[in-house]
Amino acid sequence: MSLAALLPDMPARRGATCPRLDFPLLVAVLALFSLGLVMVASASMPVAERLGVGTLHFAVRQTLYLFMGLVLGLAVLRIRLAWWEQCSLLCILLAIALLIVVLVPGVGVSVNGSTRWINLGVFRLQVSEPAKLLALVYMAGYLVRHGDAVRETGSGFIKPLALLLVAAVLLLMEPDFGATVVMMTTALVMMFMAGVSLWKFAGLIAMAFAAFAALAISSPYRLERLTTFLNPWADPFNSGFQLTQSLIAIGRGELFGVGLGASVQKLFYLPEAHTDFVFAVLAEELGLIGILFLLGLYAFIVLRAYRIAAVAEQGGNLFAAYLAYGIGTWLGLQALINVGVNTGLLPTKGLTLPLMSYGGSSTLVTCVAIAMLLRIDYETRCTVNSLPASGVALGARRRAR
Repeated sequence: MSLAALLPDMPARRGATCPRLDFPLLVAVLALFSLGLVMVASASMPVAERLGVGTLHFAVRQTLYLFMGLVLGLAVLRIRLAWWEQCSLLCILLAIALLIVVLVPGVGVSVNGSTRWINLGVFRLQVSEPAKLLALVYMAGYLVRHGDAVRETGSGFIKPLALLLVAAVLLLMEPDFGATVVMMTTALVMMFMAGVSLWKFAGLIAMAFAAFAALAISSPYRLERLTTFLNPWADPFNSGFQLTQSLIAIGRGELFGVGLGASVQKLFYLPEAHTDFVFAVLAEELGLIGILFLLGLYAFIVLRAYRIAAVAEQGGNLFAAYLAYGIGTWLGLQALINVGVNTGLLPTKGLTLPLMSYGGSSTLVTCVAIAMLLRIDYETRCTVNSLPASGVALGARRRAR
């Protein structure tokens, strides 16, 4: 499938090889979106009936979000990577601004004690979702501009984390512990892929663990979450209720599942069945086979993102490479944490399963991230085929001449 109809800067040169969409990546993404839509429809029916909004209310809204995400993704696909690179500092400032606005009384919407959303009318924007992606764009740009300092000096290693630390503090004020962990961990992985030696991470990781431990101990609800997941059966009808119901759902699925739509746990036993715990419903209805298929799709997308990043790095487009590493790590890490929460391997976090869970913010931002990956692959192919490129790759080619 050619990109000529989508990209206005498609090179039209005699004998030039026209870049094409990464078809395997698109198939994997579409498979996850389709599977997610089916599972959201199945898991949300009891909730929709209880609210009296129509059985397929959440499925219809998720379809709308997917359509909006497709339109937004096509728009992002037309943006050169050079523009994102030039605006990388503005991206983190915008992320911080969003995280500040949501904390303003009367602006942010609170649900279950957390203030994470801004009401946009059509849907509620969970600001942590765009903030995470904007933070990755900032980190990729910083690593390109100051890569040598980050790799060689201690101060250079700490400086790019300063603005991220501000964003992390604001996230914790919402509070959104899970998004903080994902953002900071992904940033560190990007720095490692940029060539930062492991020993520099030792002190930072130790301080991070100490800070997270202090946060957990200082907050009763976080401490309860940390202790409950170790033995949810000690209080299965109160603090351990959500996790025990998730484990029951996963156990009922066995090898082939109880059948699509036949989940019992989604019938008001399992809270947040169509959002944070959609994996448990999938496990119950599709069994181990469904779980392995789902995990295989995530593994493929992450490996594909890393492959795109590696090719971009070889082609000299370091911004594209670091951003692709970040997107792949973010999607894989968030999926891993969500599955870990559902299976009792990690404390409960308010993190959605990317490409699967119900939610407008997550769907839209994920579509943008996938569009960025496709754009990175496109510009990388331009570089490989000696066609017009942009950003760092273009600058390097001009200097080489």
